Amino acid sequence: MTRQSVDRLLAVQSFGNGYLFKSRAHGHSHLSARRYARIVHRWISNIGLDDRGFGTHSLRRTKAAQLYCKTGNLRAVQLLLGHAKIETTVRYLGVEVDDALRLAEQIEL
Repeated sequence: MTRQSVDRLLAVQSFGNGYLFKSRAHGHSHLSARRYARIVHRWISNIGLDDRGFGTHSLRRTKAAQLYCKTGNLRAVQLLLGHAKIETTVRYLGVEVDDALRLAEQIEL
């Protein structure tokens, strides 16, 4: 559903400034991190959850952790997060170093 919404947006909107989500504030070209955080908190509240337990970063981390748990593919998580070093991904996920290194050795670059 999200992909379809973004595809529709891409079809009708010009992205001359390179940003998918433009700011409505005068003088700003893109949605600020603070504005995005407010939107996420509103979404969380609207579905009846306590928004204090969620944030933009925790949601990003949760998606990566779910991918790792379901697949064990540390390299895929690294690519998803845009980390240059596999060690950064290991620290980010909080996985056991031995498990992460064993998995990383199985991945051919």
